[in-house]
Amino acid sequence: MLTLKRVLYWISAFAIVLVGGSFLLPSQAKVSRSIEIAAPPEQVFAIVGDLRRFNEFWPKADMEGTISYAFEGTESGLGQKLAWQSDNPEVGTGATTIVAYAPPGEVGFRTIAGRERWLSGFVLVPTTAGTSVTWTFATDLIGVPARWFGLLYEGRIGPEYEQGLEKLKAVAEKPASPQ
Repeated sequence: MLTLKRVLYWISAFAIVLVGGSFLLPSQAKVSRSIEIAAPPEQVFAIVGDLRRFNEFWPKADMEGTISYAFEGTESGLGQKLAWQSDNPEVGTGATTIVAYAPPGEVGFRTIAGRERWLSGFVLVPTTAGTSVTWTFATDLIGVPARWFGLLYEGRIGPEYEQGLEKLKAVAEKPASPQ
């Protein structure tokens, strides 16, 4: 009987720490990564502000499997929407819509992929060497499990954004082909 009481005590203590600790954690996960690109903001914005060019720097576009894309909404700017579907479970199915559009300095996206929803975007700032590009991510963490899993976003999203920014840099700095 004493052993059962101890087990129940430890289970209760663990539950209190788990639930109580979640209230000390942030209610939103935020990740951002930056890079310097030797190209003017207008040139970089032409890439990140057009969802038809998203797969040129999206890290998941290189994953194994088939990805199909569909475009809806406006041709460019607010309301432009990219929907994707893949047989690779790491890519999955989802849709991204442009919800903020201020050329050549900022573009924002709302993405829905399965049960996940987040906001992301690019902030472009002119520099003497070209453009400082910051890729941002934010999602609300609703509920106890989400707040604990929120601790993993930096390690999961950060490296993906770094890879995407390196690809964006290569695309934006590529010399124009002669015509």
